Amino acid sequence: MMTSVDTELIRVLADPLRLRIVTLLARETLCTTHLVEETGARQTNLSNHLKVLREAGVVETEPCGRFTYYRLRPDVIASLAGQFTDLAETARATAAANLKRSCP
Repeated sequence: MMTSVDTELIRVLADPLRLRIVTLLARETLCTTHLVEETGARQTNLSNHLKVLREAGVVETEPCGRFTYYRLRPDVIASLAGQFTDLAETARATAAANLKRSCP
């Protein structure tokens, strides 16, 4: 059984600021101004990271007047978590069956 994990999504979430943004958005929907206040990041830097998260499908936007609100897409995070769960279950089955490749 081959288990794969979405390495591109892991790369996107591996950045400390993007992970902080995702963590904040897990708690509430926030606009860019709120995210600047919470993270201390500069607006342009934050906007670049939000663009990466948007393009990866991790967040979605909601226009509200002159502001844009960001919301976490929990299904994307749950899917990644499920991939790791599958990987762990494969490892447990391998250990239980004592599977190991013999050396030549």
